[in-house]
Amino acid sequence: MHMDNTFIRFILVGLSNTMIGMSIIYIAWHFLQLGDLVSNLLGYAVGFVWSFGMNRLWTFHHHGPVMRSFWRFAAVCAAAYAANLLVLFSARSYLGPESFLPHVLGVVIYTLIGYLGSRYFAFRKSAEPALADAADPI
Repeated sequence: MHMDNTFIRFILVGLSNTMIGMSIIYIAWHFLQLGDLVSNLLGYAVGFVWSFGMNRLWTFHHHGPVMRSFWRFAAVCAAAYAANLLVLFSARSYLGPESFLPHVLGVVIYTLIGYLGSRYFAFRKSAEPALADAADPI
């Protein structure tokens, strides 16, 4: 596999996404007093849009159809989150309720699936191998 800087950029976008999302959550919760659910949804929504835009434009330099890549990115994030939960709860059963390691393992899986799915599916360049059938309308 050709090594490039997209993985580093992906990690940097993830870190900025976390800072932005958490800041929005805190501002909405603490200063605007919107409550936990609304604050959390707002922070995650802003973080998701930021992550999509930055990964599309900066990390992967994708110029394909915006909505197609948006829905693919959403699917990648959903799959990565599902895998995160699977690893979290599987590891929890082995490591016990006091260990934080299951969360760390979940983040590692989320990041790897998120990166690979983003690179080879959501923001795939035409010269890269596809993870899905090219006739797929999504």
